[in-house]
This record gives sequence, structure tokens and C-alpha cells, in this order.
Amino acid sequence: MISNVSLYTNNHGKVTIAPLPDGFVIEPTHDSYGRRINYLRISLTDACNLRCVYCMPEDMTFRHRSELMSDEELLYLVKIAASLGVTKIRLTGGEPTIRPGIVELVREIAATPGVKDMAMTTNAVLLDRLARPLAEAGLKRVNISIDTLDAEKFHRITRWGYLDDVWRGIYAAEEAGLTPIKLNAVIVRHFNDGQDMIDLAQLTVENDWEVRFIEMMPFGQVSDFQQTNVVTYAEMKARIEAHFGPLEEASYDYVDPSRPFRIQGAMGTLGFISSVTEPFCQGCGRMRLTADGKLRLCLLRDDEVDLLTPLREGASWNELRALMRDGAYHKPWGHELSAGKFAENRAMNQIGG
Repeated sequence: MISNVSLYTNNHGKVTIAPLPDGFVIEPTHDSYGRRINYLRISLTDACNLRCVYCMPEDMTFRHRSELMSDEELLYLVKIAASLGVTKIRLTGGEPTIRPGIVELVREIAATPGVKDMAMTTNAVLLDRLARPLAEAGLKRVNISIDTLDAEKFHRITRWGYLDDVWRGIYAAEEAGLTPIKLNAVIVRHFNDGQDMIDLAQLTVENDWEVRFIEMMPFGQVSDFQQTNVVTYAEMKARIEAHFGPLEEASYDYVDPSRPFRIQGAMGTLGFISSVTEPFCQGCGRMRLTADGKLRLCLLRDDEVDLLTPLREGASWNELRALMRDGAYHKPWGHELSAGKFAENRAMNQIGG
């Protein structure tokens, strides 16, 4: 169990974290547009065991561990977020499963008062051995990245990955009860925008899974590649329907960014995430906590609030809570991609999606 007062050793020596209050009152938080802020996506690390072409350069340099949040610091900020009405947590990366002590960290987050739901986005490479321990620790479900069912192409897109590892992870997650299984595919022009989409969609016919096709989003050093190779939601849906026939609309709650459809007679569903061409900002109640302790207010904008520096400088619970609440209030309405503006200060692996 992690104590209320924690010490974290880094290159600068020991950092004292202010004590937690004996108890905290949970107060719902809204931004200036009236959207309820109840969802925090946490990047556990900027590092990854793959090098997907649309995410980062192959020679990507990652931050020194001393620059990233320790478990104690992360859990402290999770408790503050929970006190502001965050009920839903998603763990991301980089690749979250490579963080040391991931199972115990999940257990601690799940035990946080106010946190009702916790999920993870992963490449599934390590799920074969981690799925059951993570489920027992309190993880509810996983979204798994898989951009093609062609083993050779998968290795080429991920640069380092092997499809068999992902399949073992998918089945381990299903067996461990990390359901419903959601499979995420970022569709890249000339890479996986043809038969690969058909093969992935076919998985929903005999599996109660959701396969989600995602528009590629421009970030940082690989933004030129990303902008040039975007396949739009309209294109993706048209190609699927050209093969399977008209898709049936499934229920949509306007909060989940995935627009759900079903192939006629299929067990599972298809989803389309159209962040670039048809954004869903009106229903966004998300904030993101980067691995280096910045509260990022919109995935596709560079607005951030530094929480880790004041935390390490001895800021109190109330001071940090005020910083997070103020950041949430000033969450922008949405991105400005249509105006030609995109996030430049980080690559996708440094944000967590």
C-alpha cells in the first residue's frame, strides 16, 4: 500500500509530496462550455515496445525516468482528479503494460474513492501473461491496437511487432473477462485501407467484439506523413459497405467517440472514430495526464497545465486541486485542424491518445 506521504528519488534528490487530507469531498467539475469533466486518460510512459509508422520515428528518444511521474505522484494526482468528479480512468502510453509494477499500480487506482471504471489501451504484446493479473487488480476492459491481420504487413507497420503476440493477448484478455473487447485500427492510406479493413470488419461477424476504424491524426515530427495519408470516415464506411452491404446503425450515446454500426447478422459491431473530419467535441468530458505530469486539455491542441513541477516543489493538495480545476474549466471547445493548426509539441506516444 502506498502511504499518504511519499518520497520519490530522482536526479534532484528526494521530493516530499504534501499529505493527503483525511478524506475528500467529491465535487463535479464542468468546463466553461458546461461539459461535465469526468474522464481522465493517463499516460503511464512515453516508451513503447513497438514503433508504429504513424505514431513515432523508429529512432524515437524517450524521457529519462526521473522526468516522469512516480507511482506515488501519479496516485496523488488521481486522487485529486477523483475529488473533482473524475469517475472513469483509461491507462495509456506509449505502451502502458511495460511500466514496472503495472499490476499493483492498477490495484491502487482501482481502490481510489470515486473511481468507478478503469480501462486500458494496449498493443496486447504482453497481455498473454498480464491479462488475468490486471483483471484481478481491478482493470475492467482493454482496447487493443491491431491495424491489419496480415502478419507481414503488421510487422512492417509496427516495425518491431509480431501478430501472433497480439492474438495471444486478445484471447487472454477475453478469457480474463476484460470485455467487451475493442480492437482499434488506425487506417493509413496505402498501408491498410483496402483488404485489411475488410478482414478486420469480418471479425465482428462471429465475435462479440467492436472493431473501430480511426482516422489518423497529425502530431509532432510525423505530422506531414499523417496529414498526407489520412483516410476519412466517409471513405472507410463506403469501402466497408461496398463489401458487406449497408451497415445497420447501433445505439449511440454521443459520449463514446466511436460511431457504432453493425454488419447485418453480425455478433459484434463496427465503430468509426472521425476526430479529423467530423469531430465530436460537444460530448467530450476528457482530460489527459501525460507521463511527465502535464494536464493536457485537448488531444489535438498543445494547451497544457504543469502539475508535476508544483507537486515536486511542495504545492499543497488545495493548490494542486485548484490548478487541475482551473485547467478543466479552460478546456478548449475543440481542435483547430480545419484552420490548419495541429499539435506540435508532442508525438502521439507522449500523450497517450
